[in-house]
Amino acid sequence: MEDSDAITSNSAISVDIIENCSKKRFNDEIQPNRKPCILRDIDIGLCKTKWTVDYLCQNGGDIPVKIHVSKTSQMNFITKNYAYKTLPFKELVRRAAENKHEEYFISDNEYYYLRSLGTDVRKDVADVKKQFPQLADDILIPNFFPEDSFFSSVFRIASEKLQLWTHYDMMDNLLIQVKGRKRVVLFPPTDVENLYLQGDKSEIMDIFTPDLSKYPLFAKVKRYEAFLEPGDLLFIPALWFHNVVALEFGIAVNVFWKNLSPHTLYDKKDPYGNKDLIPAARALDSIKHAIKLIDGLPADYKDFYGRRMAELIRIKTYIQN
Repeated sequence: MEDSDAITSNSAISVDIIENCSKKRFNDEIQPNRKPCILRDIDIGLCKTKWTVDYLCQNGGDIPVKIHVSKTSQMNFITKNYAYKTLPFKELVRRAAENKHEEYFISDNEYYYLRSLGTDVRKDVADVKKQFPQLADDILIPNFFPEDSFFSSVFRIASEKLQLWTHYDMMDNLLIQVKGRKRVVLFPPTDVENLYLQGDKSEIMDIFTPDLSKYPLFAKVKRYEAFLEPGDLLFIPALWFHNVVALEFGIAVNVFWKNLSPHTLYDKKDPYGNKDLIPAARALDSIKHAIKLIDGLPADYKDFYGRRMAELIRIKTYIQN
């Protein structure tokens, strides 16, 4: 991928920037608007100045962390073009901050990505206070949501130029950018049929110069773009697709909360918070079953009833503009 600073998109819509946002404004205006927004000049604590490479290495300790390691800057969840490895936290920080490595797994210019996990990765959610207690007091998480809605706080570290796959999350979240600049490209939920999904991930990795002969519908997407500076918070509403590029070595904390009531809509066995809502997951399974039922019909009948089902879904579920 070429230098992200050199890539421009005339069609991109700049995400709004709100300074000194209050809890009331966030709850009354920003969250109900259901659009991404950069929140600037909010106190995130001493982490903004304290979280240097040396400080994190000294205070983060030898706690082992599971990471993604790739020889390419574009990590693709679908093709799995990376390896899962484990490093002591302080060693990960040191390597991720380098461009050339004396010690490495794949190559001396490999890329690193940490998405922190719970103590038991199959059951526990990520929580900075639990997994990184020695660093937790350095960061202030804005109280923009009810305490009982909190789901997780995810520590993220990325090598310079690292790009993550396009995906959506099931919960509202704030991406707190602590160190380094970051570029985030977002697509609204209404573009779901233009993003060539496998599960909650898009097949299209190169969103800046996509192969439109292979992905023609991608030309229809409505692109939003945010450039984050250290200290910025990006509000990402649930279901908004996002693709993230670290323009520099980056440190961030993602905070997720259950924005819908009742909370029983969410799968309680989901430690990552990215499984479809329980009613939606059941509906998708029913659709897959319905497709199997008509699969044996002649092609013209299958086409006819497929279109009927699609039209019924459109009439009953789409927001009519």
